Amino acid sequence: MRLGLALGYWGRGPDPGHVELAVEAERLGYDSVWTAEAWGSDAFTPLAWIAARTSRIRLGTAVAQMAARTPTATAMHALTLDHLSGGRMMLGLGLSGPQVVEGWYGRPFPKSPLTATREYVEVIRQVLRREGPVELDGRFHPHPYTGPEATGLGKPLKPITHPLRSDLPVLLGAEGPRNIAQTARIADGWLPLYWSPMRTDVYEASLTELREGFVIAPMARAQVCDDVAEGLLPVKAMLGFYIGGMGHAARNFHADLMARMGFEEEARRIQQLFLEGRREEAIEAVPDAFADEISLVGPRQRIAERLELWRKGPVTDLLVTAPDPLTLRTLAELNGWAASA
Repeated sequence: MRLGLALGYWGRGPDPGHVELAVEAERLGYDSVWTAEAWGSDAFTPLAWIAARTSRIRLGTAVAQMAARTPTATAMHALTLDHLSGGRMMLGLGLSGPQVVEGWYGRPFPKSPLTATREYVEVIRQVLRREGPVELDGRFHPHPYTGPEATGLGKPLKPITHPLRSDLPVLLGAEGPRNIAQTARIADGWLPLYWSPMRTDVYEASLTELREGFVIAPMARAQVCDDVAEGLLPVKAMLGFYIGGMGHAARNFHADLMARMGFEEEARRIQQLFLEGRREEAIEAVPDAFADEISLVGPRQRIAERLELWRKGPVTDLLVTAPDPLTLRTLAELNGWAASA
């Protein structure tokens, strides 16, 4: 199991320690570093900044939001950064949800998310292969555009710049069973939002036919600390926000996933509290058991024991959100291949 560093997206401003953490992760032998975006900072610019300070570690977006860019614009970002980094780019994509797509990007959330995702990936594949002009008779991403406002002058084009790699990895963030199953068919890897090594049966039906080399790379908060309950507080805060606030009361993919993982009553309670403006209570309502299952928190020996559970399953890459170099080094040592200091 490879290790990656997940830096997430910025909060109020850039985290001054992110680049140093990425440099340290590379020194320790981590395989990859990942950035994200929500409705503030973008995913690609910080990754380019990190690329300039590193030489070996692979660079991924987990995730770049599809609604933020047309598929050709996303492909341009990926092929540009792939060239500048010497072939280290991995493109992680996510559809997001109606609240963000319509509320932030001002675009309609697709009525057929699976079709929209499939078309988006197909356009990107065509750009990267550069076998000919991009053409797709699509419902959501037709190339050339043929909608009611089309001039009729659109011309199929292929990228001026030759991509460095036609097989640049494309990974998808997916939560619903059908979306995960499609991801296994059309993508090079899957970026689970929550993963419990104790509940892998939740995903089994969607992962019955995996191709060789398919990447499964969940994110997990990791922190070496003496007080487990205190170490879980950031995990609970994240869960409270995602399950309570990242979506509508009637359509919240994160809450639905928590329900499928055996915590339905708790997920609905968190939603209710958050939507009532009782955010602190929503965070307190997140079960410690659920937060603990999807993270690696506590003393070194406890983390070592729980890490073994992650390594026994189908996970190929563990993307850790770690707040300090000590945690990074501890995980590298426990995984058995830390670089010498």
